[in-house]
Amino acid sequence: MEPFIIDVPVPSMGATVSELNVILLRVKVGDHVTKGQRIADLESDKSTFEYECPCDGVIKFIGAKAGETLVSGRVFCSIETTDESQKHLIRTGAAPAAAASAAAAKPAAALVWTPRATKLAQEAGLDPAQLTDITATGPGGRVSGDDVAAYIAARKS
Repeated sequence: MEPFIIDVPVPSMGATVSELNVILLRVKVGDHVTKGQRIADLESDKSTFEYECPCDGVIKFIGAKAGETLVSGRVFCSIETTDESQKHLIRTGAAPAAAASAAAAKPAAALVWTPRATKLAQEAGLDPAQLTDITATGPGGRVSGDDVAAYIAARKS
């Protein structure tokens, strides 16, 4: 079977939790991983848990670092695999590695969002993972609810 690359998303922890903090990464690019292997320790505002690899393969990209806050659904890592049960996660767009290079050139592409900002953006029909042109003025350079309100107001004018 021919290997393919999947994009493994940051997990969703339910309707009320849209952000997770990376406590510890346990793998790096190039590592061979097995299904069920712990690849990271993540934390929500309610619990800490072990994030397990969905399949056997090789880590090709990691879209997170320890200490970072991630929005659910964002690409956590990419894995080259032959596991047919993971075809639903097959990469369809630009490679995250290319996106990471673009993020290095444009710091706004790797934004960290407050929970309120994420909720406001989603209520306005916007996808926080796709908004790279919003100005982040919140604590620690995070996108705040006020930033989202200003962004929406500017788009209406």
